[in-house]
Amino acid sequence: MRTSPGTRSSVRRWRGSTCRAIAAALACGVLLAGTAACAPAAEPPGPGGAPAVSLPAAASPRPAPDLHPEGIGERMWRQVPAATRQLVVVYGDDRDSPDGLVALYEKQGTAWEQAGSWPAHNGRKGWTTDHHMDDERTPAGVFTLTDAGGARRDPGSRLRYWYDDHAYASMTIQTAAHAHDFDYVIAVDYNRRKGVPPFDWTRPEGVERGGGIWLHLDHGDGTSGCVTLPESGMRTLLRTLDPESRPVVVMGDRESLGS
Repeated sequence: MRTSPGTRSSVRRWRGSTCRAIAAALACGVLLAGTAACAPAAEPPGPGGAPAVSLPAAASPRPAPDLHPEGIGERMWRQVPAATRQLVVVYGDDRDSPDGLVALYEKQGTAWEQAGSWPAHNGRKGWTTDHHMDDERTPAGVFTLTDAGGARRDPGSRLRYWYDDHAYASMTIQTAAHAHDFDYVIAVDYNRRKGVPPFDWTRPEGVERGGGIWLHLDHGDGTSGCVTLPESGMRTLLRTLDPESRPVVVMGDRESLGS
């Protein structure tokens, strides 16, 4: 079939425009492919059709750790109630030593901040996890602190304070070194009833398991089983420990505490 000159001209124009379109499309495809490989996916429109703002991906949230106070290991830490926000920690120098350190910690967020520390003494023969009457060792462990008192009037205690100058004086060794031992005391809830004066001698686990374990004023050397610290420390503890914060004492020799 023969075509007219006009038709041949139209075909040439169509072929030229088609080739140019294909070339442009190929070039665009290469450029678009390269761009798509580097550019982020388009964000969907924001509210009301406004352009969405691209934000960096948020890291997966992790719960903040409940940091331990210094020197307390997992075994002992598991015994501390989750609701506790105040700790008295007694760091004994050695299993058979009467010397140590008392530190007060308060929980701030997830961290424990030290609020004070004082030199201390414990049982003159050291520490034990199996305390018995008259063994002259202090029971190691975690114990609540609920009741306080003394032969001197309440200095502003937030714990229940049982003042009785006669009851405490009658238990004091009548020497100059021990005359003020029980001016201020905080009962350690080891083998005792809570909510009664520290000098109550009820022993729920039996008399042979000992009792009457207190924090009280220091007299310069080891004790029969109590923990002692300076008057400044006792007054600070009495004015700071708050029943609402569920205070406990964590005590033992440093090696046992850290295990």
